[in-house]
Amino acid sequence: MARKSDLIDKYQFYQLAVQSPETHVDWLLTAWSDVRRGAREPVLLREDFCGTFAISCEWVRRGPSRRSLGLDLDPEPLAWGRRNNLGRVSRDQKKRVDIRKANVLTRTNPGADLIYAGNFSFFIFHERRELLNYFKIARSSLSSLGLLVLEMAGGPGMIAPVRERKTVKSDRTRKFQYIWHQKSFDPIQSRGRYAIHFKDGDGRELRDAFTYDWRLWNIREVRDLLAEAGFRSSVVYWERSERGAGTGEYVRMEEGDNAYSWIAYVVGVV
Repeated sequence: MARKSDLIDKYQFYQLAVQSPETHVDWLLTAWSDVRRGAREPVLLREDFCGTFAISCEWVRRGPSRRSLGLDLDPEPLAWGRRNNLGRVSRDQKKRVDIRKANVLTRTNPGADLIYAGNFSFFIFHERRELLNYFKIARSSLSSLGLLVLEMAGGPGMIAPVRERKTVKSDRTRKFQYIWHQKSFDPIQSRGRYAIHFKDGDGRELRDAFTYDWRLWNIREVRDLLAEAGFRSSVVYWERSERGAGTGEYVRMEEGDNAYSWIAYVVGVV
């Protein structure tokens, strides 16, 4: 007999609670237009740590020439994405989605116009040499106009022990609770442990649906490593805030406000 928690589809809940593929793709196109003004439209997106690759699927919906490549080492979310997300794109679009069980530390050809590492995923690299190696490989996997887009988070709010709850409503499922749990933080190693829990409308709970062991890199460290890896420059897009809350609008900045918690994008420019 299945356990109650087994009846929760953690990947469906994750996509509904955390991801917004349309918004993410809009942002990638905005960043490209801002950095590469007057250049051709981007064609190939490489989604690193792609999981269920919803963003890769949304990318190919944006035009008949757009292609995506998704890389992830975990076969479980890849299989879920093939069963669910690929079924939501057309036959032609499906041909333009290339999903591989592969390490992001793999040089890929042809060069991508955009490489996207979202949801703070590159924080899995704890050592400087590891992150530098990733940036060098990403740099060699980009086209002559390519951009490496890194989503980052930080501030005291990312290290405080806390549980944040959010109720999610969707036409695909009954409302459920998403719980973000910041378990611990080691300031000497700058290492945090985090988890996502879910509770569905019937009271079933799935604890530690996703767990994370991250080094919290800061923006200055990342920009220095991008330069060392051979990127010509880097750009920071900082989230605007109103009354202490993020607005979801990101603007190019060289000085940020000392927010309790923040999200930003750092873009490495070839």
